[in-house]
Amino acid sequence: MNFKVKTYNAIAETGISLLNESKFDVSEELKSPDAILLRSFKLTEEDLESSLKAIARAGAGVNNVPVQQCSKNGVVVFNTPGANANAVKEIVLAALLLSSRGIYSGANYINAIDGVDATNLKGHIEQGKKDFKGRELKDATLGVIGMGAIGAKVADMGVTLGMKVIGYDPAISVEAAWKLPNLVARREDIETVFSESDYLTLHIPAIEETKNMVNEDLLNKSKRGLKLINFARDEIVDSTAVIKSLDAGKLGGYVTDFADLDLIDRAKSHGDVIILPHIGASTRQAEENCSLMAAEQLIDFLENGNIKNSVNFPELIEPRRSKFRITLSNNNIAGMIGQMTTILAENNLNILNMVNKSKGEIAYNVIDVDSEPSKNVIEGLSKLDGVITVRILSDG
Repeated sequence: MNFKVKTYNAIAETGISLLNESKFDVSEELKSPDAILLRSFKLTEEDLESSLKAIARAGAGVNNVPVQQCSKNGVVVFNTPGANANAVKEIVLAALLLSSRGIYSGANYINAIDGVDATNLKGHIEQGKKDFKGRELKDATLGVIGMGAIGAKVADMGVTLGMKVIGYDPAISVEAAWKLPNLVARREDIETVFSESDYLTLHIPAIEETKNMVNEDLLNKSKRGLKLINFARDEIVDSTAVIKSLDAGKLGGYVTDFADLDLIDRAKSHGDVIILPHIGASTRQAEENCSLMAAEQLIDFLENGNIKNSVNFPELIEPRRSKFRITLSNNNIAGMIGQMTTILAENNLNILNMVNKSKGEIAYNVIDVDSEPSKNVIEGLSKLDGVITVRILSDG
């Protein structure tokens, strides 16, 4: 029996082709899907059918997925960190240049020229260009908030451009730390980065803890003239506070991928706000990378129970030691492993390999056994207090 994957949005063919090559039915019209593959479509709890086992978001942010309810239902939510990192890095470079050299306002000045004859055109342009004098990025201080896959690439780019790069990330992983150039100086708090930076770029997820993280209080502590760049998420920045800081002359400019009506009005009336239509990761290569990574993660999970890049379940990748594998998710409470192994022993199942990992309130178990589990095993495990899901996987 094929697994059913329901798609939302236009998913790049690289990922769809990989799914079609395996044991998967892929369509936008599927009922009772085993998995969902999407980009920016906003799921609701009503979309979480009882058949659903996994959701893969072809992108880094998952604020369009009801993650908390997914965890309660035992649905694994995947994202694709790093797949679009180069695309975002390149558009941050564009934002740095746009905010420093008067490129955008200068182009608008030229495009607005009217009623000037050819004889006077050159003089008119020369007279106006003094208003668009900028500064070079070299030797300026670039602050990077969030040192994950994207932040590390941006930091490396800043070093290459001859900038002094400082960064802050309270939750930086060892893997991410190894990818940082040794010229990047780490700061212990976000206020210090804001106070020292000439340019500052955000690369953190939109979660409850980061909502309106960039607020009036933080902007008041920033270096005068700071150019703020946001290609992360709109929820991170309080746009009202940004406009107030611009009016006060504290903030020198704001470049963002996220629009609201107040920011649009500001961009129309002033040259200190530049808004793009959420195109930070909109490249062919990024979309292909995201769809391929999402598809690979879904395949390995549905076929083998392995989990990589999940936002709500622990990472657990184990080579199969047997044709038969049991995967089980449960509330992260004491005594669960003993109850599971007791049921397996009572049903004469020999455990060849067993791995248990936890993440917050969720625990996940992969158990390879020497023979096919019976219905009694499935029922016994499912009835244990605290068990959320039980799956039996057979290779072949």
